[in-house]
Amino acid sequence: MEENIDSVKENRSNDENALKNVPTENNAKDQPNLINNNTEENVVNTNNQNKTKAVSNEINNKKVEAASLKEIKIKPKKEIPLEKKPFNEFVNDHLLPSLIKEFKDRGLEVEEINLKNTIRPIAGDKCWVIYCELKDICNFWLSFEKDDISSLKSISLCKFNQKPSVIESFLIDEKRITLKLIISRILQRLNGQKLIGIN
Repeated sequence: MEENIDSVKENRSNDENALKNVPTENNAKDQPNLINNNTEENVVNTNNQNKTKAVSNEINNKKVEAASLKEIKIKPKKEIPLEKKPFNEFVNDHLLPSLIKEFKDRGLEVEEINLKNTIRPIAGDKCWVIYCELKDICNFWLSFEKDDISSLKSISLCKFNQKPSVIESFLIDEKRITLKLIISRILQRLNGQKLIGIN
């Protein structure tokens, strides 16, 4: 019976040793494989991440390039024509200074010139009126029915120290009213009445 116990113990210890040796050998053999597999996976993952970053950077660069090209291609906004500007701005900033310059270039002195919403001479109704007094020569009133250069217009004029007696329509047949057109027709009217001499 003792022999049986001893043989059982011996078998058991042999089995334990065998079990201990097997995993150790397998682990030793498999570890390099596991390390290699992990390293390969890390390399693949790193390569994939690098490719993804490269693609992402390339896309971002192209977007930046496209945005830059759009900025370059965008043309600056054109300034609106003088005649499209608000009425007061057109008259005060462009028409009146241009009239003063035209008269000065012809040797005439503007004693007074202004824009007012006031009573139109002769007709007696209220509208926008440009009044101009040329020193020792004549006065004229250019009237606009509304605060719009395309609205109905009239002109009255008279010699120095006289009152206007006639009101005439002004630029009624013109479809497109421009700064130059207004100035040239004022000069034409004054010249037609022999108030100023234009050759």
